[in-house]
Amino acid sequence: MDTNLHNIYLFKALDAYPYELEETIEALNYALSYEPTNAKALCLLAKIHAEQLGDYEIAKSLYAEALANNMEMASIYPDYLYALLANEDYEEALKLSDFALKVKGADKAVIYTIKGQVYEALFTYKKALKSFKIAKKYAFNNNYISFLKAEKDRIKDKMPKKKKSKNKSKKNKKKKKK
Repeated sequence: MDTNLHNIYLFKALDAYPYELEETIEALNYALSYEPTNAKALCLLAKIHAEQLGDYEIAKSLYAEALANNMEMASIYPDYLYALLANEDYEEALKLSDFALKVKGADKAVIYTIKGQVYEALFTYKKALKSFKIAKKYAFNNNYISFLKAEKDRIKDKMPKKKKSKNKSKKNKKKKKK
């Protein structure tokens, strides 16, 4: 019976988020009182702390607790990675993304995309482009592929432009004079 009540409150919380935060929190509190280690409930609470409150340290702690309770829950990883990215925990995000790519059922396109965004934040644009290229291989809808193209274009715009060497320009001027 407890599991059934837990699920009812968890579904209410999931249904209310993000539009009815008060209802979400109330339902989550009930759900967690029935099953305090439920990974899905902990993830939703972490998401609220990260996205709504901007409290990334608490969010990280809740995501870590959720992972400790269910490492095979593939839906944890993208939200956790976004929280790490927003909190500028880049090295931790790269390590977690490498692990997440090995989890069965993980959305590899999303994980490689986040990995690319981490590399972008680290100003390692070539690695970012490589991650977006790999993400495209795992993307299965046209909208996401278009999104990845826009991501790659943004990175390319940020990359330093190569300067033409003076020797080549002098040679070109000599050829034009002849």
